[in-house]
Amino acid sequence: MENKNYRRTIIVNASAEDAIKTISEINNWWKKDFSGSAAKLNDTFTVPFGEPSFVDFVVSEFTPGKKVVWKVIDCYLPWFQDKKEWNNTKVVFELSEEKGQTKIDFTHVGLVPEIECYEACENGWNGHINNLIKFINEGKELQV
Repeated sequence: MENKNYRRTIIVNASAEDAIKTISEINNWWKKDFSGSAAKLNDTFTVPFGEPSFVDFVVSEFTPGKKVVWKVIDCYLPWFQDKKEWNNTKVVFELSEEKGQTKIDFTHVGLVPEIECYEACENGWNGHINNLIKFINEGKELQV
């Protein structure tokens, strides 16, 4: 059976160039207390989920206005049996402009129904992506 990575496609009211820049502003749509930078190739950043949990990423691919990939280089998710379950997974944003809007295909490669965190992580991503839509379309920043 083929693995089904978590995927979501959204349409936003911004150019692809502006949308990809906004995606890198993690503190405005995902986690206020993230550290590092996600703006260009080889940037590294950490998203904490309360002590002692964290996910470390590197921007492993970056094509302005088209695609950005964040590879998980380390993580510690203590509430799961496999505390390193996200290691070597990839968060992929693929963008394309259509009729004055931008389509963003979001995929978390490696986040599949067979792993323990799938349901909780799917719910989490759905909420974060909804925040991203509000931030891009309405300028609404994440509230603490």
